[in-house]
Amino acid sequence: MIKGLHHNAYRCRDSEETRRFYQDFLGLKLKNAFEIETTQTGRETSVLHSFYEMGDGSSLAFFEAPDRPFEFKKQHDFDLHIALEVSRDFLLTMFEKGKKEGIETRGISDHGFIDSIYFRDPNGYVIELTAKKDDLGGNSRTEHSPEEVLSRWQNKKIV
Repeated sequence: MIKGLHHNAYRCRDSEETRRFYQDFLGLKLKNAFEIETTQTGRETSVLHSFYEMGDGSSLAFFEAPDRPFEFKKQHDFDLHIALEVSRDFLLTMFEKGKKEGIETRGISDHGFIDSIYFRDPNGYVIELTAKKDDLGGNSRTEHSPEEVLSRWQNKKIV
């Protein structure tokens, strides 16, 4: 049985600029960092793996691998984003903080069951902060079950 998320890992351009965003701006604790000097296959490398802890104990992790090519592309929100749950007060505070600090900040978007704001981290990843709506409990955007919505979507694609 899967217990939960331990970490999600992403490439980063620079570990220190990534730390400034995730620790200094978002307030996540730098929980662990270690250098990987040899791969499991015995190849020499130089990679830094760093972990930023969230309130539930899971982490966002990053790899800086200067000797390995990687194309950092600006992602569209629909393609890739990291959504982090926060309180309504924190959402509003971070919205103002992002604007004040000159970080690309968008929102507040009403998704029916949650409100969200969006930032870009130094690597181009979209970070969504989301607060559940009190009146809906964060459960559903529609009156239909997720299975019904998916089935209707699949049927529309076939036509």
